[in-house]
Amino acid sequence: MAIKDIIEDFRTHREGILAQGFWALLVYRLSEPRKRVKSKIVRIPYFVVNRIMQKFIEVTCGIHLPESTTIGRRLNIEHFGGIIVHGHCVIGDDVTIRQGVSLGNKGEGNLTGAPRIGNRVDIGAGAKIIGDITIGDFVKIGANAVVLTDVPPNSVAVGVPARIIPASLS
Repeated sequence: MAIKDIIEDFRTHREGILAQGFWALLVYRLSEPRKRVKSKIVRIPYFVVNRIMQKFIEVTCGIHLPESTTIGRRLNIEHFGGIIVHGHCVIGDDVTIRQGVSLGNKGEGNLTGAPRIGNRVDIGAGAKIIGDITIGDFVKIGANAVVLTDVPPNSVAVGVPARIIPASLS
């Protein structure tokens, strides 16, 4: 965890300390150092405290953001509520996520088939990005879109299932 990441997260959220997205990211960033601690005497209590904080964020903010997720810099969780992120998901820099978004795998038992989100991706409210897919850089995912296939960079994905439109045509 770098303090600069927390400061960037704070500056990214317009509401500052009142933004539930910032709270969720703060708990996530505070959990990162636990992965580097070797001593079980320190690691286990750290895990317990972190798990309690994560559950508190889930209940109060409606944001499930596991510590096993890989998150880049300046993630903006614009609105709270109904946000589910799979533990194996990878999220790039300068990504915006709105309420009701799910980033997950396909079906039970598939623990590693989570999406990889590129840099500067804008994910609309209620969007579902499902499966072992890659969302390229500078992509916009429309509200309530259901994305089941890779989306190339500089594209827009809209609809159910999502249609991919090159950004030059959108």
